[in-house]
Amino acid sequence: MNNQTFKNLYWLVKREYWEHRGGFFWAPIITGGIFLLLNIMGIITAEVLGARSGFNFGASNGLQHVISDMDAGDLSQVGFALDVAMYSAMGLLVVVLGFVVFFYCLGALYDDRRDRSILFWKSLPVSDTSTVLSKVISATVLAPVIAVVVGIVVGMLQLLILAATLSFHGVNVWQLLLLAHPFRVMFNLIGYIPLYALWAAPAVGWLLICSAWSRSKPFLWAVALPVATGLLVTWFGIMGLFNLPTAWFWTNVVQRALLSVFPGTGTIFGDSMIHISDNGGAGALDLGQTWHLIASPDLWIGVVAGAALLAGAIWFRRWRDDS
Repeated sequence: MNNQTFKNLYWLVKREYWEHRGGFFWAPIITGGIFLLLNIMGIITAEVLGARSGFNFGASNGLQHVISDMDAGDLSQVGFALDVAMYSAMGLLVVVLGFVVFFYCLGALYDDRRDRSILFWKSLPVSDTSTVLSKVISATVLAPVIAVVVGIVVGMLQLLILAATLSFHGVNVWQLLLLAHPFRVMFNLIGYIPLYALWAAPAVGWLLICSAWSRSKPFLWAVALPVATGLLVTWFGIMGLFNLPTAWFWTNVVQRALLSVFPGTGTIFGDSMIHISDNGGAGALDLGQTWHLIASPDLWIGVVAGAALLAGAIWFRRWRDDS
C-alpha cells in the first residue's frame, strides 16, 4: 500500500467513526455508566440493609485485622478478587460490543445501497477494496479499542469505589489498592484486541458479504442461512441419510459465522479464560491463557474463510446493481 492508500483508509475509518459514533463511542460509555450506577446502588442497598439489621462486619476495624492476619497466599487471593472486580466492568461492555459490531457489519455495505449514497461514494477516487477494508478495521480494531479504553476507565473507577467502601469499614485503602494489579489488567485487555480481530474474521466476513449482496433484510439472510443449514445437517444425521458431523458444523460454522464478533467466544468454547498463575497472583484473562489460540488450526481456518468472504464482499460491492 502506498501513502495515498493509507491516507484514504484513515479518512474512511474516520468517516465510519463519525457516522456510527453512537454505537462505537456512546454505547460503551453509557453501558459503563450504567454498570457503575448499578454497583453504587448495590453497595448503598447493602449498607442500608446492614445498618437496619445491626450488622456491621467492619466494626472495631474487624476487616483490617482480618487482612493483617493473612499470609502471602491469602493476600494474593485478595489481589485476584480485586482484579476480577476490574475485569467485571468488561462484562456488559463485551456483550454491547458484540451487538454493535454485529449490526454495524450487517448494515455497513447495505445501507448506502438502500439510500443510494453508494452513487456518491463510487464517484470518489476510492477503491471498493479500501471501502470494505475500512469497515473491517472499524469493526475489528476501532470498536474494540474504544470498548477496552472505556472498560479500563470503568474498571479503575470500580476498584476505587470498592476500596472507598471498604475504607468505611476500617480497611486501609492504600494497602488494599497495592494488592491489585491494574497494569496487568490493562495489558491483558489491550493484548486481547489482536486476537479478537483474528477470531472475529469469519463472522465479520460473513456479515459483510450478506450486507453486500442481499437486496433486502440482510439480518434475515445472515442468520437464516447458517441456522437453516445447521438444522438440515442435523436432520440428515437424525434420519441416518448422511454421516455428517452435526456438532462440529454447529460449533465451527454456525457459531463462528454468527457469534465470533462477541469477544471471548474463542476461549469460552475452548479452555477457561480465568486462571490463577503459579505464583499465586491474579491471572484472569492472562494472555498466556488466551493467546494459546494463536496455535489453533480453527483460528487460522477461520481467518482464511474470513478473507475469502471479504473478497466476495468486495466483488459484490463493485458489481452489485440494485437499480
